[in-house]
Amino acid sequence: MKRTLENGYELDDDRARLDRAAIHAYIGGVSYWAQGRTRRRQDELIDASAHVVGLYEGAEQVGFARAVDCDAAGFVYLADVYVLDEHRGRGLGIELVREIVENGPLAGRTWVLHTRDAHSLYEKFGFAPHPRLMQRG
Repeated sequence: MKRTLENGYELDDDRARLDRAAIHAYIGGVSYWAQGRTRRRQDELIDASAHVVGLYEGAEQVGFARAVDCDAAGFVYLADVYVLDEHRGRGLGIELVREIVENGPLAGRTWVLHTRDAHSLYEKFGFAPHPRLMQRG
C-alpha cells in the first residue's frame, strides 16, 4: 500500500522503506512510552509486527505505527504511533491511524492500545477506556 496525502506527505507499508534509525531516534529517545529502548529491541519489535506503516514527507520518515497480531488472544495491539512534533496539527496522525486500523490487513478486528495522551485521536476510531484492562510491568 502506498497512499499520497496532501502537501507532499505519503503513507507506505513497505518495510524496506522504513528509516529504522529515525524510528529509533524518536521512540527510544523522545517518546514517553519507550524512552531508552535499544535499537536492537526496536528492530526486533518491527520485525515481529504483523503490519507497519510509515509516514513520510518526501524521503524523510516523519511518523510511524505498528500492529501486533495477538491472534491467540483475539485482538490486535496498536503500538509505537507517532508523528514528529513539527508535522503535527495537519491531520497526519488521523490518517496514519486510519491506514493501519481501518484500511490495513487487520481491519475489522478488535484493537487495543496503551496511551496516556491523544485520546481524542483514538476515539475517532472507536477506541474507548476499558475497565477490565490491567497491566503488569
